[in-house]
Amino acid sequence: MKPLKGIKVVDLTTYLAAPTAARVLGEWGADLIKVEAPKGDPARAQGSVFNMPFSDEENLAFDVANMNKRFITLNLKTEKGLEVIYKLLSTADVFVTNTRTKSLVKLGLDYNTLKDKFPRLIFAQVLGYGEKGPEKDTAGFDATCYMARGGVLATTVDKGGSPMNPSNGYGDFQVSMCLVSGICGALFNRERTGKGDKVTVSLHHTAVFMQSVAMISAQYGNQYPKSRKEIPNPFNNCYRTKDQKWVVMCCPEYDRDFDKIMTLLGRKDMVGNTKYNKCAQVNANKLNREVVDILDEAISKIDRADLMKLLKDNDLACEAGYEPLDIYEDEQVWANNILTKVDYPSGKRMLPTNPVLFDSMTEPTMETCKPQGAHTEEIMRELGYSDAEIREYIQNGAVVGLKFLKK
Repeated sequence: MKPLKGIKVVDLTTYLAAPTAARVLGEWGADLIKVEAPKGDPARAQGSVFNMPFSDEENLAFDVANMNKRFITLNLKTEKGLEVIYKLLSTADVFVTNTRTKSLVKLGLDYNTLKDKFPRLIFAQVLGYGEKGPEKDTAGFDATCYMARGGVLATTVDKGGSPMNPSNGYGDFQVSMCLVSGICGALFNRERTGKGDKVTVSLHHTAVFMQSVAMISAQYGNQYPKSRKEIPNPFNNCYRTKDQKWVVMCCPEYDRDFDKIMTLLGRKDMVGNTKYNKCAQVNANKLNREVVDILDEAISKIDRADLMKLLKDNDLACEAGYEPLDIYEDEQVWANNILTKVDYPSGKRMLPTNPVLFDSMTEPTMETCKPQGAHTEEIMRELGYSDAEIREYIQNGAVVGLKFLKK
């Protein structure tokens, strides 16, 4: 049995972080109802940004955050539209949103309003910069709140180089899993207390937390950004191979492995070299760059596949710096259902599954998204509205029925 079977989630979200949190809850069995404004979630048209097709039949850029949901379109600026979402929330366990608080207050969907109306409801919100401080109402996205203000761009850059160029939503998906954990904690606590709760996760806070080692060590002089040429242990570093691929070595016992690694890399002349074979001495004498240069030269003469075999066969921890095309072919990925294949008009397409697995649960179902408003009438009937009332609400613009995506 799926662990969240019987839990109902109302999703008032856009883009990536918050809707993905709901998607994960759905994979675990929750019933998901996504509420969209008449203009729709802007993410429906984000395929062009990601250089992908986007249509009602094939829109993986939208599906990745919205699988397994039913879709209702409400005009929450109307009295009748607000009435419908209140009815939805009266039957829900969780309300997930990334709408800014000041907008929720205007709509009457903020936590303070909802906790009085629905005391058992879990209110879960993704924020840009948190609930307090001068930026609390500032518009925020993964690139700004997480990557930039959260320190990721400037901390992870190779010293003197350009900032990293991450894939879209890199921080969003980390935020989504944090929000999922908070929602599950709140649901568990509700079983004990009978009361709902408010759960918030900000992009800014999550980025700082994910860099905890940098955050605690910088105050002791461990300054970032760092250069790969100045790494304290040159055997814990990135190197580029003959075929212009990156690999990562992680061999923390530098002194023990020095002669072994130098031999394997064809530098027998370095075996027993007392200038370089002790890590403490390398750091004390600031010889790090020299050792890295030696390793750079040796590894640049070996193709990635050959280097990986050489090191792994000798029980030296290392890994190739995989790109998406490599991951598609990785047997370890398929053995662990890290990717799954979903049918689309153009053929089977690959989608990452969420990383939390339950022994009691079979592989999750991945149902592709339907057009905007595809379930408006169905959901309203479930809420007790008659067909005549549904037609009236549609005619008055309080709700919107099936609406197809236009390019």
